[in-house]
Amino acid sequence: MIKTIYINNLSDIYELISEQKYDTNKDRHRSSFLYRGLSNETYTLKTSLMRNCKNKQQYLEKCILRNFTKYAEFNEPHIKESVWRQMILGQHHGLPTRLLDWSYSPLVAMHFACSADNLSELDKNNSCVWKIDIEEINSLLPKKYIDALAKNDAYLFTMDMLETITTDLNAYDNDMLDQSMVLIEPPSIDQRIINQYSYFSVIPMEMENIEAFFEQYTNNTCRYIIPNNIKWRIRDLLDQMNINERIMYPGLDGLSTWLKRHYFVKDTPLDNK
Repeated sequence: MIKTIYINNLSDIYELISEQKYDTNKDRHRSSFLYRGLSNETYTLKTSLMRNCKNKQQYLEKCILRNFTKYAEFNEPHIKESVWRQMILGQHHGLPTRLLDWSYSPLVAMHFACSADNLSELDKNNSCVWKIDIEEINSLLPKKYIDALAKNDAYLFTMDMLETITTDLNAYDNDMLDQSMVLIEPPSIDQRIINQYSYFSVIPMEMENIEAFFEQYTNNTCRYIIPNNIKWRIRDLLDQMNINERIMYPGLDGLSTWLKRHYFVKDTPLDNK
């Protein structure tokens, strides 16, 4: 089941950012959620491989990874060692893959929900933040995957942990069908992954509709709808919290994008006449 919650004012944001549960063993509060921000509430959950290759993704995925590995070997000598390494590195650099991006930080997700390439369009539509429950998703995994998490006293898979179970995408698809997915923590290959608190879900080929999976198999999945009339207000709040392009994309490109938006002059009614 997918629950829809509307954020009508800044006070409603508190619920989104304060959902940590108390852990009696650690005497600390910890969150079990991952988040994904979309700049338009009508956008569906799709991997870049789904969007790019459509109904030919199963055939073309192997071609894409094979050629990426062939040409990337000069920069990454160990890339041939793991299909998961190929996929994670490719995703990080814009390659179409079956990975779907998430963040452990709700504020990072809100940053992406309240961003736009065309700043004049930022407040033209509602946006949304998706929330999924890590423990709930893990409970749907086949037993050998659950056992691997327990053996490593882990909450999420690492690339190395997943390799101990399978290095074959067909085997992974047969294990998952359309009823489960692995959540994986990527290696910290650069500052962007660290700053965005990045995680991925590895979408099996049988799962043609990700939202239908969440609707049928989960109870804690939420969509937080951000109305267009408060997106700039939230955007300004995030900037004060230092959640911006300069942090999300370290380097001169991120710095320039941040400054472009920081000094953007919004249209006035007279500008549209």
